[in-house]
Amino acid sequence: MAIVLDGSGLTIEKLVRIARYNEKVELSEDALARIKKCRLMLEEKIQAREIMYGINTGIGEFSEIVLDDEQVKRFQKYLIYNHSAGIGEPAPVEYVRGAMAGRINVHAHGQSGCRPEITLTLVEMLNKGVTPVVCQKGSVGASGDLAPMSQIALLMMGEGEAFYNGERLPGKVAFERAGIKIPGLEARDGLATINGSNVLTAMSAIHLYDIERWLKQAEIAAAMSLEALLANMKPYDTKLHEARGFTGAIKSARSIAKCIAGSDLLNGKFKTKVQDAYSMRSTPQVIGAARDAVAWAKTQVETELNGVGDNPVFFPDEKLTLTGANFQGTPVSLPMDMVGAAVTMVSVLSERRLNRLLNPALNVGLPAFLTKGAGMFSGLMLSQYTADSLIVEQRILSTPASIQSIPAAADQEDFVSMGMNTAIKNAQILDNAYGVLGIEFIAAAQALDFREFTPGKGVRKAKEIVRKYIEHLDVDRPLYNDHTKMKEVVKSCEILEEVEKEIGPLD
Repeated sequence: MAIVLDGSGLTIEKLVRIARYNEKVELSEDALARIKKCRLMLEEKIQAREIMYGINTGIGEFSEIVLDDEQVKRFQKYLIYNHSAGIGEPAPVEYVRGAMAGRINVHAHGQSGCRPEITLTLVEMLNKGVTPVVCQKGSVGASGDLAPMSQIALLMMGEGEAFYNGERLPGKVAFERAGIKIPGLEARDGLATINGSNVLTAMSAIHLYDIERWLKQAEIAAAMSLEALLANMKPYDTKLHEARGFTGAIKSARSIAKCIAGSDLLNGKFKTKVQDAYSMRSTPQVIGAARDAVAWAKTQVETELNGVGDNPVFFPDEKLTLTGANFQGTPVSLPMDMVGAAVTMVSVLSERRLNRLLNPALNVGLPAFLTKGAGMFSGLMLSQYTADSLIVEQRILSTPASIQSIPAAADQEDFVSMGMNTAIKNAQILDNAYGVLGIEFIAAAQALDFREFTPGKGVRKAKEIVRKYIEHLDVDRPLYNDHTKMKEVVKSCEILEEVEKEIGPLD
Protein backbone atom coordinates (compact mmCIF):
# COMPACT_ATOMS: atom_id res chain seq x y z
CA MET A 1 0.00 0.00 0.00
CA ALA A 2 1.32 3.45 -0.93
CA ILE A 3 2.39 5.93 1.72
CA VAL A 4 0.02 8.89 1.67
CA LEU A 5 1.67 12.30 1.87
CA ASP A 6 -0.64 14.95 3.30
CA GLY A 7 1.69 17.37 5.10
CA SER A 8 1.60 15.50 8.39
CA GLY A 9 2.48 12.06 9.68
CA LEU A 10 5.68 11.62 7.66
CA THR A 11 7.93 9.76 10.08
CA ILE A 12 11.58 8.90 9.70
CA GLU A 13 10.62 5.26 9.22
CA LYS A 14 8.18 6.13 6.42
CA LEU A 15 10.75 8.33 4.72
CA VAL A 16 13.28 5.48 4.78
CA ARG A 17 10.69 3.15 3.26
CA ILE A 18 10.21 5.63 0.41
CA ALA A 19 13.84 6.61 -0.04
CA ARG A 20 15.63 3.29 0.48
CA TYR A 21 13.02 0.66 -0.18
CA ASN A 22 11.15 2.39 -3.04
CA GLU A 23 7.66 2.29 -1.56
CA LYS A 24 5.07 4.10 -3.64
CA VAL A 25 3.59 7.41 -2.55
CA GLU A 26 0.27 9.17 -3.03
CA LEU A 27 -0.71 12.79 -2.58
CA SER A 28 -3.89 12.98 -0.51
CA GLU A 29 -6.99 14.49 -2.10
CA ASP A 30 -7.21 17.13 0.63
CA ALA A 31 -3.60 18.12 0.00
CA LEU A 32 -4.23 18.46 -3.71
CA ALA A 33 -7.22 20.67 -3.00
CA ARG A 34 -5.09 22.88 -0.73
CA ILE A 35 -2.40 23.20 -3.39
CA LYS A 36 -4.99 24.27 -6.00
CA LYS A 37 -6.57 26.77 -3.62
CA CYS A 38 -3.22 28.37 -2.84
CA ARG A 39 -2.27 28.54 -6.50
CA LEU A 40 -5.52 30.30 -7.36
CA MET A 41 -4.82 32.92 -4.69
CA LEU A 42 -1.29 33.40 -6.00
CA GLU A 43 -2.44 33.90 -9.57
CA GLU A 44 -4.92 36.54 -8.40
CA LYS A 45 -2.08 38.36 -6.64
CA ILE A 46 0.11 38.15 -9.74
CA GLN A 47 -2.70 39.61 -11.84
CA ALA A 48 -3.06 42.41 -9.30
CA ARG A 49 0.72 43.01 -9.55
CA GLU A 50 1.26 42.60 -5.83
CA ILE A 51 4.99 42.58 -5.09
CA MET A 52 6.03 39.10 -3.92
CA TYR A 53 9.57 37.87 -3.33
CA GLY A 54 10.93 35.46 -5.91
CA ILE A 55 7.80 35.71 -8.05
CA ASN A 56 7.92 39.20 -9.48
CA THR A 57 11.16 40.25 -7.79
CA GLY A 58 14.72 39.03 -8.01
CA ILE A 59 16.16 36.89 -5.23
CA GLY A 60 18.82 37.40 -2.57
CA GLU A 61 20.56 40.76 -2.98
CA PHE A 62 18.30 41.42 -6.01
CA SER A 63 15.07 41.11 -4.02
CA GLU A 64 14.36 44.82 -4.42
CA ILE A 65 14.36 44.60 -8.22
CA VAL A 66 10.79 44.28 -9.56
CA LEU A 67 10.30 42.21 -12.71
CA ASP A 68 7.95 43.08 -15.55
CA ASP A 69 5.32 40.65 -16.86
CA GLU A 70 7.58 39.15 -19.50
CA GLN A 71 10.44 38.70 -17.02
CA VAL A 72 8.11 36.96 -14.55
CA LYS A 73 7.44 34.28 -17.18
CA ARG A 74 11.13 33.64 -17.85
CA PHE A 75 12.54 34.22 -14.36
CA GLN A 76 11.95 30.73 -12.94
CA LYS A 77 14.06 29.16 -15.68
CA TYR A 78 17.06 31.38 -15.00
CA LEU A 79 16.57 31.03 -11.25
CA ILE A 80 17.02 27.27 -11.57
CA TYR A 81 19.94 27.61 -13.96
CA ASN A 82 21.72 30.01 -11.62
CA HIS A 83 21.20 27.86 -8.55
CA SER A 84 22.26 24.58 -10.19
CA ALA A 85 25.74 25.34 -8.92
CA GLY A 86 26.78 22.29 -6.92
CA ILE A 87 29.98 20.34 -7.36
CA GLY A 88 31.28 16.80 -7.32
CA GLU A 89 29.87 13.30 -7.43
CA PRO A 90 26.13 12.55 -7.32
CA ALA A 91 24.49 12.09 -3.95
CA PRO A 92 23.22 8.56 -3.22
CA VAL A 93 19.82 7.88 -4.76
CA GLU A 94 18.16 7.37 -1.36
CA TYR A 95 19.10 10.90 -0.26
CA VAL A 96 17.53 12.43 -3.37
CA ARG A 97 14.39 10.31 -3.14
CA GLY A 98 14.07 11.32 0.51
CA ALA A 99 14.40 14.99 -0.42
CA MET A 100 11.69 14.66 -3.08
CA ALA A 101 9.33 12.99 -0.60
CA GLY A 102 10.00 15.76 1.90
CA ARG A 103 9.33 18.44 -0.70
CA ILE A 104 6.01 16.84 -1.68
CA ASN A 105 5.02 16.89 1.99
CA VAL A 106 5.83 20.60 2.19
CA HIS A 107 3.68 21.31 -0.85
CA ALA A 108 0.87 19.24 0.67
CA HIS A 109 0.18 22.01 3.18
CA GLY A 110 -1.02 24.21 0.32
CA GLN A 111 1.16 27.14 1.35
CA SER A 112 3.91 27.03 -1.28
CA GLY A 113 2.05 28.50 -4.25
CA CYS A 114 3.27 26.14 -6.97
CA ARG A 115 1.02 24.59 -9.58
CA PRO A 116 -0.26 21.12 -8.63
CA GLU A 117 1.49 19.76 -11.73
CA ILE A 118 4.85 20.32 -10.03
CA THR A 119 3.96 18.32 -6.93
CA LEU A 120 2.28 15.56 -8.92
CA THR A 121 5.35 15.27 -11.15
CA LEU A 122 7.51 14.73 -8.07
CA VAL A 123 5.09 11.99 -6.99
CA GLU A 124 5.32 10.38 -10.42
CA MET A 125 9.12 10.55 -10.41
CA LEU A 126 9.26 8.68 -7.10
CA ASN A 127 6.78 6.05 -8.19
CA LYS A 128 8.42 5.44 -11.57
CA GLY A 129 11.99 5.44 -10.30
CA VAL A 130 13.31 8.59 -11.96
CA THR A 131 15.90 10.09 -9.62
CA PRO A 132 17.63 13.36 -10.52
CA VAL A 133 21.42 13.44 -10.59
CA VAL A 134 22.25 15.80 -7.73
CA CYS A 135 25.71 16.99 -6.67
CA GLN A 136 25.85 16.49 -2.93
CA LYS A 137 28.09 19.47 -2.21
CA GLY A 138 27.15 23.11 -2.74
CA SER A 139 24.40 23.85 -0.21
CA VAL A 140 24.91 26.14 2.79
CA GLY A 141 21.62 24.97 4.33
CA ALA A 142 19.77 28.29 4.22
CA SER A 143 17.36 29.56 1.60
CA GLY A 144 17.06 25.80 1.56
CA ASP A 145 19.36 23.35 -0.15
CA LEU A 146 19.25 25.51 -3.25
CA ALA A 147 22.01 23.94 -5.32
CA PRO A 148 20.98 20.29 -4.99
CA MET A 149 17.25 21.02 -5.12
CA SER A 150 17.78 23.02 -8.33
CA GLN A 151 19.13 19.92 -10.03
CA ILE A 152 15.81 18.29 -9.19
CA ALA A 153 13.96 21.29 -10.62
CA LEU A 154 15.92 21.09 -13.89
CA LEU A 155 13.96 17.97 -14.75
CA MET A 156 10.72 19.97 -14.54
CA MET A 157 11.96 21.72 -17.68
CA GLY A 158 13.15 18.54 -19.38
CA GLU A 159 16.75 19.35 -18.58
CA GLY A 160 19.39 18.08 -16.16
CA GLU A 161 20.15 14.39 -15.69
CA ALA A 162 18.50 11.45 -13.96
CA PHE A 163 19.08 7.84 -13.00
CA TYR A 164 16.48 5.49 -14.45
CA ASN A 165 16.61 1.69 -14.52
CA GLY A 166 20.28 1.75 -13.59
CA GLU A 167 21.28 4.22 -16.32
CA ARG A 168 22.38 7.84 -16.05
CA LEU A 169 20.40 9.68 -18.71
CA PRO A 170 19.54 13.21 -19.86
CA GLY A 171 16.50 14.31 -17.88
CA LYS A 172 14.29 14.57 -20.96
CA VAL A 173 15.15 11.02 -22.02
CA ALA A 174 14.49 9.66 -18.53
CA PHE A 175 11.06 11.32 -18.49
CA GLU A 176 10.24 9.97 -21.95
CA ARG A 177 11.21 6.41 -21.04
CA ALA A 178 9.26 6.55 -17.77
CA GLY A 179 6.22 8.11 -19.46
CA ILE A 180 6.30 11.33 -17.41
CA LYS A 181 5.09 14.59 -18.93
CA ILE A 182 7.42 17.58 -18.54
CA PRO A 183 5.39 20.20 -16.61
CA GLY A 184 7.57 23.24 -17.32
CA LEU A 185 8.04 26.06 -14.85
CA GLU A 186 5.69 29.01 -14.48
CA ALA A 187 5.66 31.83 -11.93
CA ARG A 188 6.73 30.60 -8.47
CA ASP A 189 7.12 26.95 -9.57
CA GLY A 190 10.92 26.92 -9.53
CA LEU A 191 11.38 28.59 -6.16
CA ALA A 192 8.64 26.42 -4.64
CA THR A 193 10.61 23.36 -5.73
CA ILE A 194 13.94 24.41 -4.24
CA ASN A 195 13.34 26.73 -1.27
CA GLY A 196 13.66 24.29 1.64
CA SER A 197 16.29 22.29 3.52
CA ASN A 198 14.94 19.04 2.14
CA VAL A 199 18.17 17.28 1.17
CA LEU A 200 19.94 17.78 4.48
CA THR A 201 16.74 16.83 6.32
CA ALA A 202 16.30 13.65 4.29
CA MET A 203 19.93 12.73 4.86
CA SER A 204 19.53 13.39 8.58
CA ALA A 205 16.38 11.26 8.75
CA ILE A 206 18.14 8.34 7.05
CA HIS A 207 21.17 8.75 9.32
CA LEU A 208 19.00 8.76 12.44
CA TYR A 209 17.31 5.56 11.32
CA ASP A 210 20.70 3.89 10.89
CA ILE A 211 22.23 5.39 14.04
CA GLU A 212 19.41 4.07 16.23
CA ARG A 213 20.14 0.58 14.96
CA TRP A 214 23.90 1.08 15.33
CA LEU A 215 23.46 2.12 18.97
CA LYS A 216 21.58 -1.10 19.71
CA GLN A 217 24.44 -3.04 18.17
CA ALA A 218 26.86 -1.04 20.34
CA GLU A 219 24.92 -2.38 23.32
CA ILE A 220 25.21 -5.94 22.02
CA ALA A 221 28.96 -5.53 21.51
CA ALA A 222 29.24 -4.06 24.99
CA ALA A 223 27.42 -7.07 26.42
CA MET A 224 29.88 -9.42 24.71
CA SER A 225 32.89 -7.49 26.01
CA LEU A 226 31.45 -7.27 29.52
CA GLU A 227 31.01 -11.03 29.64
CA ALA A 228 34.52 -11.62 28.32
CA LEU A 229 35.93 -9.25 30.96
CA LEU A 230 33.96 -10.85 33.82
CA ALA A 231 32.22 -7.60 34.61
CA ASN A 232 30.33 -6.78 37.76
CA MET A 233 26.76 -6.50 36.45
CA LYS A 234 25.30 -4.43 39.29
CA PRO A 235 25.74 -1.21 37.25
CA TYR A 236 23.20 -2.67 34.79
CA ASP A 237 20.36 -2.95 37.28
CA THR A 238 17.66 -0.65 35.89
CA LYS A 239 16.80 0.50 39.42
CA LEU A 240 20.08 2.39 39.44
CA HIS A 241 19.18 4.29 36.29
CA GLU A 242 15.57 4.87 37.23
CA ALA A 243 16.87 6.59 40.35
CA ARG A 244 18.63 9.15 38.15
CA GLY A 245 15.87 9.39 35.60
CA PHE A 246 17.46 9.53 32.14
CA THR A 247 15.33 7.57 29.67
CA GLY A 248 18.22 6.61 27.40
CA ALA A 249 20.28 5.14 30.24
CA ILE A 250 17.33 3.11 31.52
CA LYS A 251 16.77 1.64 28.04
CA SER A 252 20.46 0.99 27.47
CA ALA A 253 20.94 -0.82 30.77
CA ARG A 254 17.84 -2.91 30.09
CA SER A 255 19.05 -3.87 26.60
CA ILE A 256 22.51 -4.91 27.76
CA ALA A 257 21.12 -6.88 30.69
CA LYS A 258 18.71 -8.60 28.31
CA CYS A 259 21.61 -9.75 26.12
CA ILE A 260 23.44 -11.19 29.14
CA ALA A 261 20.40 -12.87 30.71
CA GLY A 262 21.06 -16.57 31.30
CA SER A 263 24.82 -16.16 31.59
CA ASP A 264 26.99 -18.05 34.06
CA LEU A 265 28.39 -14.63 34.90
CA LEU A 266 25.18 -13.90 36.81
CA ASN A 267 25.05 -17.00 39.02
CA GLY A 268 28.00 -16.26 41.30
CA LYS A 269 30.43 -18.76 39.75
CA PHE A 270 32.99 -16.07 39.04
CA LYS A 271 34.67 -13.56 41.29
CA THR A 272 34.14 -10.05 39.97
CA LYS A 273 35.59 -6.73 41.04
CA VAL A 274 33.69 -4.56 43.49
CA GLN A 275 33.86 -1.77 40.92
CA ASP A 276 34.97 -1.92 37.30
CA ALA A 277 36.57 0.80 35.19
CA TYR A 278 34.37 3.50 33.68
CA SER A 279 34.48 1.96 30.21
CA MET A 280 32.76 -1.09 31.69
CA ARG A 281 30.34 0.32 34.24
CA SER A 282 29.28 3.61 32.64
CA THR A 283 28.19 2.20 29.28
CA PRO A 284 24.45 2.73 29.98
CA GLN A 285 25.04 6.35 30.92
CA VAL A 286 27.14 7.00 27.80
CA ILE A 287 25.10 5.10 25.21
CA GLY A 288 21.99 6.33 27.01
CA ALA A 289 23.08 9.93 26.49
CA ALA A 290 23.52 9.18 22.80
CA ARG A 291 20.04 7.64 22.72
CA ASP A 292 18.61 10.80 24.29
CA ALA A 293 20.43 12.99 21.75
CA VAL A 294 19.00 10.89 18.93
CA ALA A 295 15.51 11.16 20.43
CA TRP A 296 15.70 14.97 20.45
CA ALA A 297 17.10 15.09 16.93
CA LYS A 298 14.34 12.78 15.77
CA THR A 299 11.64 15.17 17.02
CA GLN A 300 13.38 18.06 15.26
CA VAL A 301 13.75 16.21 11.97
CA GLU A 302 10.18 14.94 11.98
CA THR A 303 8.92 18.45 12.77
CA GLU A 304 10.82 19.67 9.72
CA LEU A 305 9.55 16.82 7.55
CA ASN A 306 5.98 17.85 8.37
CA GLY A 307 6.36 21.62 8.44
CA VAL A 308 6.18 24.40 5.86
CA GLY A 309 9.83 24.96 4.98
CA ASP A 310 9.50 27.57 2.25
CA ASN A 311 9.70 31.27 1.40
CA PRO A 312 7.45 33.09 0.90
CA VAL A 313 4.70 31.22 2.74
CA PHE A 314 1.09 31.79 1.65
CA PHE A 315 -2.02 31.79 3.84
CA PRO A 316 -4.93 31.45 1.38
CA ASP A 317 -7.72 31.89 3.92
CA GLU A 318 -6.32 35.29 4.90
CA LYS A 319 -5.11 36.15 1.38
CA LEU A 320 -1.77 36.71 3.09
CA THR A 321 1.81 36.35 1.90
CA LEU A 322 4.60 36.29 4.49
CA THR A 323 8.27 36.39 3.63
CA GLY A 324 10.65 35.00 6.23
CA ALA A 325 13.25 32.28 6.68
CA ASN A 326 11.42 28.99 7.12
CA PHE A 327 14.07 27.45 4.88
CA GLN A 328 16.77 27.92 7.56
CA GLY A 329 18.43 24.57 8.30
CA THR A 330 19.63 25.29 11.85
CA PRO A 331 16.75 23.48 13.64
CA VAL A 332 18.06 20.29 12.01
CA SER A 333 21.80 20.98 11.79
CA LEU A 334 22.23 21.86 15.48
CA PRO A 335 20.78 18.60 16.90
CA MET A 336 22.42 16.58 14.14
CA ASP A 337 25.82 18.05 15.02
CA MET A 338 25.21 16.73 18.51
CA VAL A 339 24.21 13.32 17.15
CA GLY A 340 27.44 13.11 15.16
CA ALA A 341 29.42 13.87 18.31
CA ALA A 342 27.37 11.26 20.18
CA VAL A 343 28.27 8.56 17.66
CA THR A 344 31.94 9.49 18.03
CA MET A 345 31.61 9.35 21.82
CA VAL A 346 30.11 5.86 21.75
CA SER A 347 32.84 4.77 19.32
CA VAL A 348 35.49 6.00 21.76
CA LEU A 349 33.83 3.95 24.51
CA SER A 350 33.88 0.89 22.23
CA GLU A 351 37.61 1.37 21.64
CA ARG A 352 38.26 1.63 25.38
CA ARG A 353 36.56 -1.74 25.93
CA LEU A 354 38.64 -3.10 23.04
CA ASN A 355 41.74 -1.87 24.84
CA ARG A 356 40.77 -3.75 27.99
CA LEU A 357 40.20 -6.94 26.00
CA LEU A 358 43.67 -6.72 24.45
CA ASN A 359 45.81 -5.34 27.28
CA PRO A 360 47.17 -8.18 29.48
CA ALA A 361 47.30 -5.82 32.46
CA LEU A 362 43.56 -5.19 32.20
CA ASN A 363 41.89 -8.20 30.59
CA VAL A 364 41.36 -10.43 33.65
CA GLY A 365 43.52 -13.36 32.62
CA LEU A 366 42.91 -13.39 28.90
CA PRO A 367 45.95 -13.92 26.65
CA ALA A 368 47.85 -10.77 25.68
CA PHE A 369 46.27 -9.30 22.52
CA LEU A 370 44.03 -12.37 22.50
CA THR A 371 46.63 -14.70 21.04
CA LYS A 372 48.03 -17.91 22.51
CA GLY A 373 51.30 -17.39 20.66
CA ALA A 374 52.37 -14.03 22.11
CA GLY A 375 55.78 -13.04 20.75
CA MET A 376 55.63 -15.13 17.61
CA PHE A 377 52.12 -13.80 17.01
CA SER A 378 50.64 -10.38 17.73
CA GLY A 379 46.99 -11.37 17.66
CA LEU A 380 44.64 -8.40 17.44
CA MET A 381 47.25 -5.81 18.40
CA LEU A 382 46.98 -3.96 15.09
CA SER A 383 43.18 -4.04 15.10
CA GLN A 384 43.34 -1.40 17.82
CA TYR A 385 45.52 0.78 15.58
CA THR A 386 42.84 0.66 12.91
CA ALA A 387 40.06 1.50 15.35
CA ASP A 388 42.12 4.41 16.69
CA SER A 389 42.68 5.84 13.21
CA LEU A 390 38.95 5.73 12.51
CA ILE A 391 38.18 7.47 15.80
CA VAL A 392 40.65 10.30 15.17
CA GLU A 393 38.87 10.96 11.89
CA GLN A 394 35.52 10.92 13.71
CA ARG A 395 36.83 13.42 16.25
CA ILE A 396 37.94 15.80 13.52
CA LEU A 397 34.53 15.49 11.86
CA SER A 398 32.71 16.09 15.15
CA THR A 399 33.46 19.80 15.09
CA PRO A 400 29.99 21.38 14.68
CA ALA A 401 29.15 22.68 11.22
CA SER A 402 26.23 24.73 12.57
CA ILE A 403 28.64 27.36 13.93
CA GLN A 404 30.61 27.67 10.68
CA SER A 405 28.47 30.27 8.89
CA ILE A 406 30.14 32.18 6.07
CA PRO A 407 28.14 35.17 4.74
CA ALA A 408 27.10 35.10 1.07
CA ALA A 409 25.04 37.04 -1.49
CA ALA A 410 26.60 40.42 -0.67
CA ASP A 411 25.72 39.84 3.00
CA GLN A 412 22.01 39.48 2.28
CA GLU A 413 22.42 35.88 3.38
CA ASP A 414 24.78 36.71 6.23
CA PHE A 415 24.01 33.74 8.49
CA VAL A 416 23.57 30.23 7.14
CA SER A 417 23.24 26.84 8.84
CA MET A 418 25.85 24.82 6.95
CA GLY A 419 23.49 21.91 7.63
CA MET A 420 24.52 20.06 4.49
CA ASN A 421 28.05 19.92 5.87
CA THR A 422 26.59 18.44 9.07
CA ALA A 423 24.80 15.76 7.07
CA ILE A 424 27.82 14.93 4.90
CA LYS A 425 30.18 14.57 7.85
CA ASN A 426 27.64 12.54 9.84
CA ALA A 427 27.62 10.01 7.01
CA GLN A 428 31.40 9.72 7.34
CA ILE A 429 31.25 9.50 11.14
CA LEU A 430 28.70 6.69 10.90
CA ASP A 431 30.70 4.86 8.25
CA ASN A 432 33.72 4.83 10.59
CA ALA A 433 31.50 3.80 13.50
CA TYR A 434 30.54 0.61 11.67
CA GLY A 435 34.24 -0.23 11.44
CA VAL A 436 35.05 0.54 15.07
CA LEU A 437 32.16 -1.56 16.33
CA GLY A 438 33.03 -4.38 13.95
CA ILE A 439 36.51 -4.57 15.46
CA GLU A 440 35.06 -4.75 18.99
CA PHE A 441 32.80 -7.59 17.87
CA ILE A 442 35.81 -9.48 16.50
CA ALA A 443 37.80 -8.99 19.70
CA ALA A 444 34.89 -9.84 22.00
CA ALA A 445 34.18 -13.07 20.10
CA GLN A 446 37.88 -13.97 20.24
CA ALA A 447 37.96 -13.29 23.98
CA LEU A 448 34.84 -15.36 24.64
CA ASP A 449 36.51 -18.28 22.87
CA PHE A 450 39.01 -18.34 25.75
CA ARG A 451 36.37 -18.28 28.49
CA GLU A 452 34.98 -21.60 29.68
CA PHE A 453 31.44 -20.65 30.64
CA THR A 454 28.06 -20.21 29.04
CA PRO A 455 27.37 -16.60 28.00
CA GLY A 456 23.96 -14.96 27.93
CA LYS A 457 21.51 -16.02 25.26
CA GLY A 458 21.81 -12.76 23.31
CA VAL A 459 25.59 -12.77 23.55
CA ARG A 460 25.73 -16.38 22.30
CA LYS A 461 23.66 -15.46 19.25
CA ALA A 462 25.80 -12.40 18.51
CA LYS A 463 28.99 -14.47 18.73
CA GLU A 464 27.43 -17.05 16.43
CA ILE A 465 26.88 -14.37 13.76
CA VAL A 466 30.44 -13.09 14.14
CA ARG A 467 31.76 -16.62 13.72
CA LYS A 468 29.61 -17.04 10.62
CA TYR A 469 31.95 -14.57 8.92
CA ILE A 470 35.16 -14.40 10.97
CA GLU A 471 37.20 -17.44 12.03
CA HIS A 472 38.94 -17.64 15.40
CA LEU A 473 42.42 -16.11 15.12
CA ASP A 474 44.64 -19.06 16.04
CA VAL A 475 47.66 -18.08 13.91
CA ASP A 476 48.26 -14.54 12.66
CA ARG A 477 46.78 -13.71 9.26
CA PRO A 478 46.11 -10.48 7.34
CA LEU A 479 43.18 -8.85 9.12
CA TYR A 480 42.01 -6.28 6.60
CA ASN A 481 39.47 -8.70 5.13
CA ASP A 482 38.12 -9.49 8.60
CA HIS A 483 37.82 -5.81 9.50
CA THR A 484 36.10 -4.92 6.24
CA LYS A 485 33.72 -7.88 6.37
CA MET A 486 32.67 -7.12 9.95
CA LYS A 487 32.10 -3.49 9.06
CA GLU A 488 29.69 -4.71 6.36
CA VAL A 489 27.99 -7.07 8.82
CA VAL A 490 27.46 -4.29 11.36
CA LYS A 491 26.10 -2.00 8.65
CA SER A 492 23.70 -4.73 7.51
CA CYS A 493 22.31 -5.03 11.08
CA GLU A 494 22.32 -8.83 10.81
CA ILE A 495 23.63 -9.14 14.37
CA LEU A 496 20.85 -6.92 15.71
CA GLU A 497 18.15 -8.72 13.76
CA GLU A 498 19.29 -12.19 14.82
CA VAL A 499 19.75 -11.23 18.47
CA GLU A 500 16.27 -9.71 18.56
CA LYS A 501 14.83 -12.88 17.04
CA GLU A 502 16.51 -14.80 19.86
CA ILE A 503 15.68 -12.63 22.90
CA GLY A 504 13.00 -10.20 21.70
CA PRO A 505 13.25 -6.53 20.73
CA LEU A 506 15.83 -4.33 22.42
CA ASP A 507 14.44 -1.06 23.78
